Amino acid sequence: MMNELPLDQVRTLLAVVDEGTFDAAAAALHVTPSAVSQRVKALEQRTGRVLLQRTKPVRPTDSGAVLVRYARQLARLERDARDELGMSGAGEPTRVSVAVNADSLSTWFLDALTEVPGLSFELRREDEDHTAALLREGLVMAAVTGSAEPVPGCSVRPLGRLRYLPVAAPELAARLPSGPLAEALGALPVMVFDDKDDLQDAFVRGLGGPGAGPVRHYVPTSEGFAQAVARGLGWGMVPESQAEPLLAAGRVVPLAPGRWLDVALYWQQWRLDSPALAALAEAVSATAARALRR
Repeated sequence: MMNELPLDQVRTLLAVVDEGTFDAAAAALHVTPSAVSQRVKALEQRTGRVLLQRTKPVRPTDSGAVLVRYARQLARLERDARDELGMSGAGEPTRVSVAVNADSLSTWFLDALTEVPGLSFELRREDEDHTAALLREGLVMAAVTGSAEPVPGCSVRPLGRLRYLPVAAPELAARLPSGPLAEALGALPVMVFDDKDDLQDAFVRGLGGPGAGPVRHYVPTSEGFAQAVARGLGWGMVPESQAEPLLAAGRVVPLAPGRWLDVALYWQQWRLDSPALAALAEAVSATAARALRR
């Protein structure tokens, strides 16, 4: 029937995306490049959609990404079934791929992984506003994300709020000019995690300003970011759990006592009956309940 999705064609599409070229996919599948091309074309005819951008490396179209995600979910279900039937390799752990933002990874997320022994984790670091894209493309099975809108084929649950405090080294804070804080912060250098980091600008906008100042230092690690702030390189929004010991030691001071920025986090995962995913979801939810604000 034309509305069926033959498994060999779906798996071939996944192989092409993962390997990057038709020739490499053919080598991985132990078939000819012609067979790979025919399977992909047959699948495109069945769906009535172009599934691949014929670039180097090839990339899935939006329709292709749907089938790639489906293929990865099928592979996950097959591995779970093999595990339950005792058909996996001796001692072979179940692998779970997860996208997580850097600050969660540095503050609370690793504690959750220790609650689920026997799994093999593949973590991908990405900004919380962009982790959902990795789910949508089927590159990960679950994600800590800033989006409450579920990715198609995924379930979502709230985790809590990660609080950020605006702080700076005492010597830098002493350079704040008088006047409204939104304007004064624009005169100080600011720390930024990467080009996707909007926290500092969002905080200043919340004060009524246009955003943080033009002198920016980019430090793309959570620990390095906090240490750069403590060393006076620039002010920044530091996770509460990282800021508190620095505040207690006098290495940083609050720039706006009583003000902060909370980022809501959610757990999204494939909607599959997978014991590994279920166990991880429970561990993540329980750890977040202890570490994050409600």
